[in-house]
Amino acid sequence: MPDRAPQPVDRQLPTEEARDLISLVREIAQREIAPYAAEEEDAGRFPRELFGLLSESGLLGLPYDSEHGGGDQPYEVYLQVLEELAAARLTVGLGVSVHSLACHALATYGTKEQQVEHLPAMLGGGLLGAYCLSEPSSGSDAASLRTKAVRDGDDWVITGTKAWITHGGIADFYTVMARTGGEGSRGITAFLVPGDAEGISGAAPEKKMGMKGSPTAQVHFDGVRVPDSRRLGEEGQGFAIALSALDSGRLGIAACAIGVAQAALDEAVAYATSRRQFGRPIADFQGLRFMLADMATRIEAGRALYLSAARLRDAGRPFSKQAAMAKLLCTDSAMQVTTDAVQILGGYGYTADFPAERYMREAKVLQIVEGTNQIQRMVIARHLAGPESR
Repeated sequence: MPDRAPQPVDRQLPTEEARDLISLVREIAQREIAPYAAEEEDAGRFPRELFGLLSESGLLGLPYDSEHGGGDQPYEVYLQVLEELAAARLTVGLGVSVHSLACHALATYGTKEQQVEHLPAMLGGGLLGAYCLSEPSSGSDAASLRTKAVRDGDDWVITGTKAWITHGGIADFYTVMARTGGEGSRGITAFLVPGDAEGISGAAPEKKMGMKGSPTAQVHFDGVRVPDSRRLGEEGQGFAIALSALDSGRLGIAACAIGVAQAALDEAVAYATSRRQFGRPIADFQGLRFMLADMATRIEAGRALYLSAARLRDAGRPFSKQAAMAKLLCTDSAMQVTTDAVQILGGYGYTADFPAERYMREAKVLQIVEGTNQIQRMVIARHLAGPESR
């Protein structure tokens, strides 16, 4: 194995508090995450206890208000925390991103009473969340979802199946989009559903190419009864809430992608500078040097783009187009960088003795989740040229 330790990313952080936060995250990543990542991913183990530690450390509510147990951190800082976690293990970085996504609807659209009642436990009380939008027959076409919520007195009764749910079957709460009205996007409403509500069941986790430690499963809602006090926002506002959450969530995916790419680059540099052929390190050969240079450039460009989008968000300015661009560029770059890392390691890169092959398998899913990269291109094009003609 290469013995050259990677250099920490030189980050531009806005405050001394943010620098201390990154130091804490790096310490947790080096001590509690990275040493166990390969073994636990290979065994398909989800690190539930670790998420308890992250919650205790204040890392599950970073971009939310301290009034309700959040960290009061700007998105540009939160995303760099995600990048550090994902570089150590994508299951962890993506898990934190999904949890934050699941908290978004309540934190942004919930009433004051709802926030006071539920947010402290969600942000810092050791709970783990999941976000339920996709279904077996509605992925990219999310507005065609079929899960229904029917009014029954002061309650709603939810029936249907959600698919591709990260933390499906193990989450403590689900943010669920369900149809309460007619067809299309205007008939959807958001609900906050307890994970132990009667009628919820998780299917067996999907058998995936990568991220085997992160459970992805269908979640069945069989007449799940929730009070109207757990409806988030107005009736029919659910699709707008979902899209709002996804804009922020796509930045989380972008940051995670750069984390995986950075880990792959670090591995490739360490290998290329220690592996000798023809009497010298293979990093001396121009073909590999240029590959490393291109990999590093893609990572820096992706990092700059997701941070630029985050700063727009922090300033309260529109950022939907930039979020789609960041998700597109960062995940495509991660796929290219991890593939190149495997190539640089040669035969060793194709074995599980080195993490390069795991990084490549993990990078692939980031081009798919929270809107495929084809969907991102559609979003960007609509901002440039308007909606498609019908």
